Amino acid sequence: MEILNFVIPFLILLTVVVFVHEYGHYYFAKRYGVGVTDFSIGFGKEIFGFNDKSGTRWKFCLIPLGGYVKFFGDRNVFSESEQKELLQKYNLEDQRKLFVVKPLYQRSLIVAGGPLANFLLAIVIFTFIYMFSGKDFTPAKIADVQKDTPAFQSGIKKDDQITHINGKKIYSILEVSTIINSSSKDDLLITVLRNDQKIDFVLKPKTIDSTDSLGNKAKRKIIGVKLSPLNEEFEKRKLGPAKSIYFATKETWFVTKTSFEFIISMFKGKGDTSQLGGPIRIAKITGQVSQHGILAFMSIMAYISISLGLINLFPIPLLDGGHLMFYLIEKILGRPLKQKTQEGFFRIGLFLLFSLMFFTTFNDLKDLGLF
Repeated sequence: MEILNFVIPFLILLTVVVFVHEYGHYYFAKRYGVGVTDFSIGFGKEIFGFNDKSGTRWKFCLIPLGGYVKFFGDRNVFSESEQKELLQKYNLEDQRKLFVVKPLYQRSLIVAGGPLANFLLAIVIFTFIYMFSGKDFTPAKIADVQKDTPAFQSGIKKDDQITHINGKKIYSILEVSTIINSSSKDDLLITVLRNDQKIDFVLKPKTIDSTDSLGNKAKRKIIGVKLSPLNEEFEKRKLGPAKSIYFATKETWFVTKTSFEFIISMFKGKGDTSQLGGPIRIAKITGQVSQHGILAFMSIMAYISISLGLINLFPIPLLDGGHLMFYLIEKILGRPLKQKTQEGFFRIGLFLLFSLMFFTTFNDLKDLGLF
């Protein structure tokens, strides 16, 4: 039964996030008149499904780790002669439904629609949370500075209020640890308010082995300050629609930006690769978070949705970003890349994806203590 507490929330989260992603592709495809033959959640053998009026087969399949949208007459066209050959197979009405005959900007929007839908889902979730549960605005006032720590050595004092970290405004005491730990920079620029005067401090955080709020092992950056709200009371406010959308968009952009910077830092050899996780770790964290209520579950769904959207935009063949890369090259050259060239890129993409899957699975198993 305990494993179901992890598996069921994970499958619900994955189904929603994947459905939204694929619906982004589907929406733009239908908008531009592209025929859609299949809308699948999962891979492999179909468990159940139905056909809609336009002929699309909506189905759930046996392996629920992803999904896809299949377009009418779906196949790559590498030359003008191949396009003519393809068109000869269909009557005029069906030719208009083909993805490959659509203008480049329409094909690009159809491909980018999936990641865009993921970002939009995150904004909608954060907006809902800020409107109905509220957002914390407790000032990040320092209650204590520990001796011989980066904060102490830099000159930060008790009763200073942290207002910015690396130029990002701090709206809540809860944001301080998150922003410090998500920074990919060696040094932090911390701005504090002291006697109505803003003062900047540059310091290098200390990295320690710790556990997160869910009890999972993690490396954590600390600067050596204790933050506590006045009278132990947090200032949580429910926001109106406009402010909720504003802060939801800011949060989505912040998570996207810091995630991108973290991935780049790993390529540079600076990022902590042990923090990369795959389906097993995501399932574990999802199960843990879901036990804290629907709002916590929705929050983790928003963060996973952002991650899925961002990863799919990377220029790796087989991902949406890989297709967008090919369309950019097509725009520059005035023609698609040759078949052999694209096939070579796809092999590289397949190798990269399998390598990433192997590495994240290894991290997941190590996190469970199996290595």
